[in-house]
This record gives sequence, C-alpha cells and structure tokens, in this order.
Amino acid sequence: MEQRGVWRLAPGDVLIVPSGEPHRHVERALVEVWGLGICASCFGEPGDRALLAPFERVRAGGAPVVHIEVARRPFLASLFAEIEREVAHGRDPSVVRSLVHLVITEVERAAAPFAAPEASAPDVVTAALRTIEQRCLGPLSLSDVAQAVGRSPAHLTTAVRRATGRSVGEWITAHRLAEARRRLLHTDEQVEIVGERVGYNDPTHFIRVFRRRHGETPAAWRASRGRPHR
Repeated sequence: MEQRGVWRLAPGDVLIVPSGEPHRHVERALVEVWGLGICASCFGEPGDRALLAPFERVRAGGAPVVHIEVARRPFLASLFAEIEREVAHGRDPSVVRSLVHLVITEVERAAAPFAAPEASAPDVVTAALRTIEQRCLGPLSLSDVAQAVGRSPAHLTTAVRRATGRSVGEWITAHRLAEARRRLLHTDEQVEIVGERVGYNDPTHFIRVFRRRHGETPAAWRASRGRPHR
C-alpha cells in the first residue's frame, strides 16, 4: 500500500487511513483484505475523542501500520463478522456503533506500546487540518486557516499540498461534504437545510459541489441509500 510512503503489509497488519488521506494499492496479491470505513463525524460524543486517537496520530505523522498479535486476531475477526451481519440485516445502528468501538479499541491497544509521544506543539499541517475540522461548517477560507496557524496563505498552501496531496480548499470541502452525507443519512432535514448546516447558504451551489464530488445530487444520493427525497 502507498500512503505517505510504501508499506508492505503482512498477515495481521492494520492500515490506518485518516479521513481524506490519499492511499492506493501498489501491488495486489492473492490475499484476503478486510476494510472498515467509518463516519468520523458520527463519533462526536465527548467520550469518542479517544477512540479517534489512532487516526489523529497518523494524521500528525505517525506510522499508519499496526500489527495485531496472533492471539487477538480471532476476536477481531469475530467483530468484523458481527458488523457484517448487523449491517446486512439493517438492525439497530447502536449495535454497529458499539462493535466499531471495540474494533478501534483493539487497534489502539495494539498500537499503544509503539506510539510515539505527542509533540509539544503540532506542526503547521496538523494544526491546519485540526482548524479545518473544527471550523469547516462556518465561513472559512484559506486566509482564515492561515491566520489561525500563524502562517502566510502561500506557505500554508504549499505545506498542506506537499503533505497531503490536497489543497486547503479541498480539505474544507471534504469535511463539509462528510457532514452533509451524515445529515442526509441520519436526519430528515431538507436538502437546502443540510447545505446551510454545512456552510453553503446557496442551495444551488451546494447541489453543484455535491454532484461534482459524488456524481449525483444530494437528493438522489440520499434516495439511493434508502432515504426518502426531501
């Protein structure tokens, strides 16, 4: 796998991919790979922050690969099997959420002995991404983010693009659309209200941005996932 470098994965390895992080297969082998994608914004409760620590650590520059010991793999496999069953039968989402908690906790415990201590001050890219995550649903521009992290817009543009492969504007859009998807799935808010909640006061502009990224309008995207048009 390639993700800020090339990583050769072995049985029992977990690749941690923060939201929006560019990654790709470099060489495919005849192996079984399991993937679990989560909606980070769905884990917004006060007690959830620690569960997202593995993703924050990787975003801050930590190694993205965690090795699960042989003795713990059957338990982790059972969690994946339970998640698959729960999702397939459309049961209580809170059960899936609890199972995801257990998976992330297992990965975090495996990573803990090797986790580098947190830096005393975050680097400019980490600080910028954190600012975007915290403020993306309101008015936010490149200049605003640059001011928040104490850098010029030009310097920040170069640093973020070099480290992540995305521009500051693309990161803002990615976070806004992630929250839009969450609201489309989990609320009955009308499309224009969803757009307003995630920073787009003009419904037409919101629909245009969403369709450019996902290939369909917000209403069509919601309907294709079993939610009614609104």
